[in-house]
Amino acid sequence: MKTVKLGKTDLEVTRIGIGGIPIQRPPEEEAIKVIQHALDLGINFIDTALGYGDSEIRIGKAIAERREEVILATKGGWRDKKSALQHIDSSLQRLQTDYIDLWQFHNIGDFEAYEVLLKPGGAMEAAKEALEAGKIRHIGFSSHSLDVALKAVASSHFETVQFPLNFISNEAVDELVPLAKKENVGFIGMKPFAGGNLRDANLAIKYVLQFDNVVPDPGTGKVEEIEEIVNIVNSGSWELTPQEQQQMEALRNELGTQLCRQCGYCMPCPQGVVISLILIARGMRKLWPEELFNEPEWWYPKYVASGKNCIQCGECEEKCPYKLPIREMISENIEFIEGIIQRKL
Repeated sequence: MKTVKLGKTDLEVTRIGIGGIPIQRPPEEEAIKVIQHALDLGINFIDTALGYGDSEIRIGKAIAERREEVILATKGGWRDKKSALQHIDSSLQRLQTDYIDLWQFHNIGDFEAYEVLLKPGGAMEAAKEALEAGKIRHIGFSSHSLDVALKAVASSHFETVQFPLNFISNEAVDELVPLAKKENVGFIGMKPFAGGNLRDANLAIKYVLQFDNVVPDPGTGKVEEIEEIVNIVNSGSWELTPQEQQQMEALRNELGTQLCRQCGYCMPCPQGVVISLILIARGMRKLWPEELFNEPEWWYPKYVASGKNCIQCGECEEKCPYKLPIREMISENIEFIEGIIQRKL
């Protein structure tokens, strides 16, 4: 498979990688087979996070005898030095390795979090200490905030950025993708399937491959999905036909008004509604482990209970840059969640 250098790092990654969320869904034995089959097909880049359930554990078992074949990336969301050091060690243990090729600050969501991790005693000190110790080899970050990502890419602190990029959530195209190229910061395109909302792999993958400095990392949990994606990449025919462009435009019109980009601008809610989590309930249902949706104790405090606090004030919709009908979407997703819970009781 064709490879590309990931920005200013020395990492020569395949033109596409795999993400670590859906690998939690199948039984562990099947998950290990999926990861190993991806390696067999030539993929060498795997991205996960300590916060993705047992994803690191499964990946660690899958690559234990094949570590030299893999460029391994993971993420941690802790902003202070002590916690970050502890969780880097946790990731190393779970992944069954003594080094991580790329360690990323997970979801830097606002400027306050950005400044905290850079302060004395912040997580950046932990990353640099781990870098000097050989525990990690490169430092990057992920974010859903375009403004934060633009500032971080323009700084000298990070070698890679991971940001959503698909033909529905294409906010990165105008500024962030070219800025990353200019600054030689590797760009990892997360959510090429828009969090499970896009089903046509041909359209989704070919769209992201139009950008020569972007390495998409679609999450997959099935062998046949890996094979389909690899066949698209290896075809070398990534140009979008007029018919495919029309299909994408139709999907933009269909999904664009109901798709949360997880930018977080709607938060915080004065009534304590966990808006950003409620709005991605359907996507999580498709990608995360089934057992999460069998636990009313897990759902009620995090989703339903907070959603019941909505007073329909509309403040969230005023802040949403995509003009989503958030109040309507909250109601629909709460109904969706409650339906799942009732079927499981």
